[in-house]
Amino acid sequence: MKKLILGATGSIGSSLAKKIVEDGGEVHLVGRNQSELSGLATQLNSTFTTCDVLEENFSDKIFEDLGDTPINGLAYCVGSIDLKPIKMTKKSDYMQSFNLNLISATEIIRRSADNLKQNKGSIVLFSTVAVKRGFTNHSIVASAKGAVEGLTVSLAAEFAPHIRVNCIAPSLTKSKISNFLLKNEKILEGIAKMHPLKRIGEGSDSSSVANFLLSANSSWITGQIFGVDGGRSSLT
Repeated sequence: MKKLILGATGSIGSSLAKKIVEDGGEVHLVGRNQSELSGLATQLNSTFTTCDVLEENFSDKIFEDLGDTPINGLAYCVGSIDLKPIKMTKKSDYMQSFNLNLISATEIIRRSADNLKQNKGSIVLFSTVAVKRGFTNHSIVASAKGAVEGLTVSLAAEFAPHIRVNCIAPSLTKSKISNFLLKNEKILEGIAKMHPLKRIGEGSDSSSVANFLLSANSSWITGQIFGVDGGRSSLT
């Protein structure tokens, strides 16, 4: 059986894939960047699909590549950071964020559900600390990820007892999508100091929790939102 990882070339997705393989599991990787994806797949001796989750019916391509392969885990490690004051936003900003973070997640879950049910599978979604804490200029991403948290608990109820569904809500993590914020050393240091644990997150911080939630070690956990945020959601 394999675990399906979307957003596999990101800092969290790639770290998660490596942890699963290190633990003796198999993965099917999904991402947009052909060269990065094929390189990671070669490293992990895994299968992969190159596609964009914003494309119509993107899941068809994934399951064409998977064929009849059974899957017992799905991690939707896809996200965005779109920061604007609301007076500068447009309807399209919200629509694109919801399409990326929520609607495409529902498509792959809907397509995977029967396969996951047959194998007592686990789904892991990703939110953000900004849902629980109010941050200036975060209305786009916090709204979309808030919907992801709602989806998590709804599907956990709907799929029980056959499929577990949980969500990880990280704080700012070093990644390609956060590089525009963290490339300035002073900004990086300032943001790190906002966290009780005084550092920015690494992909491995969230992927360690995701790996646990995808494994049998978390077989009595579902419908939960896990803050992996250096204490920022509850201690500041």
